[in-house]
Amino acid sequence: MQDDRLFPYGHARDADWREALFRALEMAGPGVRGGTLGFLYVTDSFESDLPDILSAVREQTGVPHWTGCVGAGICATAQEYLDEPALAFMVTDFPETEFHLFAGMDPYRTGKSGPTGPGRPPYFAIVHGDSQTPDLPDLVRDFARKMGSGFITGGICSSRTDGAQLVDEVVHGGLSGVTFSENIAVATRLTQGCSPIGPTHHINEARNNVISRLDDRPALDVFNDETSDILSRDLQRAAGFIFVAMPVKNDDRGDYMVRTLVGIDIERKLLAIGEYAEAGQSLMFCKRDSGTAREDLERMLSDIGRLADGRRIRGGLYFTCVWRGQNLFGPDSAELRMIRDGLGDFPLVGFFANAEISHDKIYGYTGVLTLFLDAPTS
Repeated sequence: MQDDRLFPYGHARDADWREALFRALEMAGPGVRGGTLGFLYVTDSFESDLPDILSAVREQTGVPHWTGCVGAGICATAQEYLDEPALAFMVTDFPETEFHLFAGMDPYRTGKSGPTGPGRPPYFAIVHGDSQTPDLPDLVRDFARKMGSGFITGGICSSRTDGAQLVDEVVHGGLSGVTFSENIAVATRLTQGCSPIGPTHHINEARNNVISRLDDRPALDVFNDETSDILSRDLQRAAGFIFVAMPVKNDDRGDYMVRTLVGIDIERKLLAIGEYAEAGQSLMFCKRDSGTAREDLERMLSDIGRLADGRRIRGGLYFTCVWRGQNLFGPDSAELRMIRDGLGDFPLVGFFANAEISHDKIYGYTGVLTLFLDAPTS
């Protein structure tokens, strides 16, 4: 049975959601009673059952408020569930005055009453998004600006069906999740699945997502210099190994957003990327492989451990790209086991996302870890 001082959590796989929920509840133990807010993630095998699952978990736990979403895969402490029917949940005990659930295209209007009272903005948010929502990057950016910290974390639903989200009921579209007051202690960090393989380049000419000139040279020539002629002419191989990194402006951590390489025109020496580009922007080329991903995950775990500053981790949420997990780290839940080995055995749930949200941007091929900590001692 789990320590009642920690956030009770459970996870299980089974073809029948009732059996999976029974096993997860058994794992969580009686500590779920008296909780106030739960996070619930299910694989898309259970998407059509989500209303019934939500009703059952609320009845069995007595927890009144729930948020979460559907993913192609979900995760828990040291455990990944990919392409199989499974569910995971974690229950928190935050005072109801310290959080507020939201959903929709205008999820938190300026001046709306929130967890800190009328007219005062919330401090931080956990966010789930629908990939079919128009102008989703703008919605994420604007929502983050309404937080007192300017920071949100989360992920974009990766369901292969409808991409359902939870905010005390099943919803679709826009953003949903929960905001918190400044009284909820959190620490969060992002890990990249790629690493730069050359210097930063200046875009001289581009139209939509097609780049024609970099550093006053044909774009493909610059690409060839860094990736070798053989790789650049084998687009199928390049598309799975070489990516484009767009540096984040005014970021002193050297952060960047990874986008796919979607096309090469050898005759006209053009590059097409999975992002709109324009003259004046910068980009780097980067590679994705297991070694660089493991190194950066270890770096992130060290950084967030320092942020925790000796405070106990009560629980955590992890949103990681669908192309990570066993595709990048290997079998046997290696990515999630690295988190446990690096930070300890604490309650953790989350899902494999179509894209990840950190600060005020949507990323790709990343992992975003958010920890709930004991409040700092005065």
